Amino acid sequence: MASVKDLKTRIASVTSTQKITKAMQMVAAAKLRRARDAAESARPYASRMAAVIANLAAGISGGGAPRMLVGTGSQARELVVVATSDKGLAGGFNGSIVRAAREYIAGQIAAGRQVSVLTVGRKARDQLRRLYGDLYLATPEAGVPSLAKAQEIADIVTARFEAGEVDVVTLYYNQFKSVVSQVPTRQQLIPAQIAGSAPTIDLKGAGYEYEPDETAILAALLPRNLTTQILAAMLENQAGFFASQMAAMDNATRNAGEMIASLKLIMNRTRQAQITKELIEIISGAEAL
Repeated sequence: MASVKDLKTRIASVTSTQKITKAMQMVAAAKLRRARDAAESARPYASRMAAVIANLAAGISGGGAPRMLVGTGSQARELVVVATSDKGLAGGFNGSIVRAAREYIAGQIAAGRQVSVLTVGRKARDQLRRLYGDLYLATPEAGVPSLAKAQEIADIVTARFEAGEVDVVTLYYNQFKSVVSQVPTRQQLIPAQIAGSAPTIDLKGAGYEYEPDETAILAALLPRNLTTQILAAMLENQAGFFASQMAAMDNATRNAGEMIASLKLIMNRTRQAQITKELIEIISGAEAL
């Protein structure tokens, strides 16, 4: 049985840990507000961008559509982009993304497709590089979501697609639903998926003439849409990370409180047992005299 001194030392250690987890919870809560506002602000822009592309694509006929829209005609080579955070201590946030991506990659490999993996964030890099070292590409750090960071990732994806190294590009990230719910999401970036997910634009009976034509506009707009969708995913990831970290640190703080209460109970019982033992020894000694 541990001594009273050992129990006091352990209680002090757990108390210090509790202070740290409480501080991290408060910091995550403060950052969550800004990250959630940023993610919610990006959603209408990404949705509207998809709607514009859908409207333009509806006016294209024939084989002149951009390759980013219609693809290469093959699905033999796929690039899977897995976006996580750079940091941990957020419960199962990063693990859920990596697990979903890993299952998808295994299914694509089993189907005979040639898969390559691009990770965004250190946590995805650390987990997937061990499994898919021969399929692994460069790893940009997630960092603070910004248009420049999203453009860097989009440039890597676009370069490989235009070089003919990949036919399909798929993105995995966590979509922020609420403080307690982040959903691992798979989104196809190339060929651009516009049907079903994009809202339609009501032209109210009006006809539009484009200058230049729809094909030229789409050729310029699709790379920007790629950057926009990646940026929106990074913002969703950041909001989900802070929400998961806040919940994880709240659980850790409460668990530390329960452990402190349990250790104090054990310490009091140990102290009482020592006092009782000393009284018995004194009484026994007095009787012996």
